[in-house]
Amino acid sequence: MANPLTILANPDTFKRWTKPLILPIGIAAVVLLLAGSFVGLFASPPDFRQGESVRIMYVHVPAAWMALQTYALIAGASLVSFIWRHRLADVVAREMAPLGLLFTLLAIATGALWGKVTWGVFWDWDARMTSMLVLAFLYAGYIAVWQIIDNDWTAAKTAGILAMLGAVNLPIIKFSVDWWDSLHQKATVIKEGGPSMPASMLLPLFLMAFGYIAFFGAVVLMRSHTALARKKAPARKVSSVRMEEAPAAS
Repeated sequence: MANPLTILANPDTFKRWTKPLILPIGIAAVVLLLAGSFVGLFASPPDFRQGESVRIMYVHVPAAWMALQTYALIAGASLVSFIWRHRLADVVAREMAPLGLLFTLLAIATGALWGKVTWGVFWDWDARMTSMLVLAFLYAGYIAVWQIIDNDWTAAKTAGILAMLGAVNLPIIKFSVDWWDSLHQKATVIKEGGPSMPASMLLPLFLMAFGYIAFFGAVVLMRSHTALARKKAPARKVSSVRMEEAPAAS
């Protein structure tokens, strides 16, 4: 029996299986983000310490989660490419990177706004903020490698090495508030013993988080389909030219 990973690695199979998913995932993203925004703005309570500014959390925290998870997926796809030589993994990883950078910058920007209200400063060079900034540079470097190197094989190999090496930054981001003194509070959602946040705040937080995931999935699939179509187009063009030249040669 064939390995499911090998079957899905075929570009034609990948497109055939995933194309019907794009629209429903996109619709789910819109519904979840609208619901999360409404509940977060109008139906969730203000925090007893932070007041109304706590609503920034519903954008900031899911963006930070997605920034880390997207990079982990890119590093994982790069590892798959190195071990099994599945070129589709490189294509999908490349198409995920701009979204990962977007989530990272959104997390940094909203974190700065939240920090100004909560701590009185937009930025502090603590471990969490600094490691998130490093993540933004890793994303930018990964994207730059693909843009600078013309040969796809060389670009994929170089970018993949960067992605896998950069993955060491992910646990630093995650555990920085536990390992070093930080302005950031420790984990309140994903932690031992369960969340220490009321359900009225968890609901919009998870609605937004799943909305981000659905948005990410739909956009990555669309970008991957477009990238695969671009890779196939030159081959079709060359084939067409050869067919046109064949009668003249004969």
